[in-house]
Amino acid sequence: MYGITGYSNGYHQNQQQHTSEESPGGGRRRRGGRRSHHLHGFGVSDHHHQQHYIYNNDEKQELKSPPPCTDFDMAYFHSYAHVGIHEEMIKDRVRTDTYRASIMEHQSFIEGKVVMDVGCGTGILSIFCAQAGAKRVYAVDASDIALQAKEVVKANNLAEKVIVLHGRVEDVEIDEEVDVIISEWMGYMLLYESMLGSVITARDRWLKRGGLILPSYATLYMAPITHPDRYNDSIEFWRNVYGIDMSAILQLAKQCAFEEPCVETITGENVLTWPHVVKHVDCYTIQHDELESVSTRYKFQSMMRAPLHGFAFWFDVEFSGPANSPTNNHTPSLLIGTSNNNHMDGIQKKKRANPNEALVLSTAPEDPPTHWQQTLIYFYDPIDVEQDQIIEGSLTLSQSKENRRFMNIHLEYSIGRYQHRNEGRKCLFGRHGGVRNGREDGDNKRGSFVGAVVDYALCRLRGYDGTYGGGDVGDDEH
Repeated sequence: MYGITGYSNGYHQNQQQHTSEESPGGGRRRRGGRRSHHLHGFGVSDHHHQQHYIYNNDEKQELKSPPPCTDFDMAYFHSYAHVGIHEEMIKDRVRTDTYRASIMEHQSFIEGKVVMDVGCGTGILSIFCAQAGAKRVYAVDASDIALQAKEVVKANNLAEKVIVLHGRVEDVEIDEEVDVIISEWMGYMLLYESMLGSVITARDRWLKRGGLILPSYATLYMAPITHPDRYNDSIEFWRNVYGIDMSAILQLAKQCAFEEPCVETITGENVLTWPHVVKHVDCYTIQHDELESVSTRYKFQSMMRAPLHGFAFWFDVEFSGPANSPTNNHTPSLLIGTSNNNHMDGIQKKKRANPNEALVLSTAPEDPPTHWQQTLIYFYDPIDVEQDQIIEGSLTLSQSKENRRFMNIHLEYSIGRYQHRNEGRKCLFGRHGGVRNGREDGDNKRGSFVGAVVDYALCRLRGYDGTYGGGDVGDDEH
């Protein structure tokens, strides 16, 4: 099943083999299957957890045992066996061309070196690394797509150089350190699907001191948006349908259209302000516990008079040189217009001080579209804002306790002297009590400096979905 029996290049094959229904998995992530997947029939993997170690300051330190493989993990890995997901990602030329360019740009770090591809999928990035002269590439994926990756590697006469490991990066074993880790781990809203944790595990287990991680840094942004076309198409449409007044459907239409975060493509014209940095990720130093919860306070000043329809989120990743040590002190690219160059979380980005400093893959509205698009949180009703009006509040992103690959979103917002509340807006799948705060008045009234508190759960995106009408996570389809 692992397909590498007989190799003596550092990898120890586990004796236990797994069917596609039992694979302990650890590779791909995100954009989930185009079909729903049932969790029923998947048992929690009873996988033996070996002890893992990391070398730091020449002392062998024991790492924590890897997390168990849950039913949710099994369904997640199973969804990535569908070739359509990989087709979508590979056909994203912005994504694939940028990764290939980053490999060639860092060829001097790759040629003759050992590389690990975390979540290799079809093996395309592993093959790019082999073509760049890598001595050996460990291509790790928990999904059954690893079986196809093995055949792709064979067909390209690279079986002696690219070793496909079918298993979770938390569970596979190799007996050598690696010089480079490459992974396309980013999910919607950057952190959805929580694959960054597997990159951290690979880094701590195998990356040499001063090794290279591609991508090296990531930044999640948010900004208030206006999107009247979307609102008109989904909501105002019901006021007059072939001359029939169907406005009685308006409330249901709002719930169906905007109850969940949406993955859509917007343009720079939809964005009302400079974006706010929600989280900056240094892949050389970030730790697992930092992924459990991310919080920020934001304050925007609208650059125009327009209806505010909600908030958009997007990210970029940067491909930089290797860290000088495990406690990497690399300073991220400086941003013009910031008051704090050492701490990037919470600042507003205008533009890079030196755009040529590093290769960047961006999913921003003003950049060429990618399959990630942008993640949008819409209000049920737009709020009119004036030019220079202040929009402020707080945001918390936290991993779901039931399924760490899902994300809970807690959003608080205030708009100048306008009071906006959303009572009765039920969250069908949220984990914060289910009912929005406040009352729904139908229009925006001047009042105290108060806004709304809104909770969402990011768990039903792009086919990797479930319907949680009040039941526990896992009771329905994914």
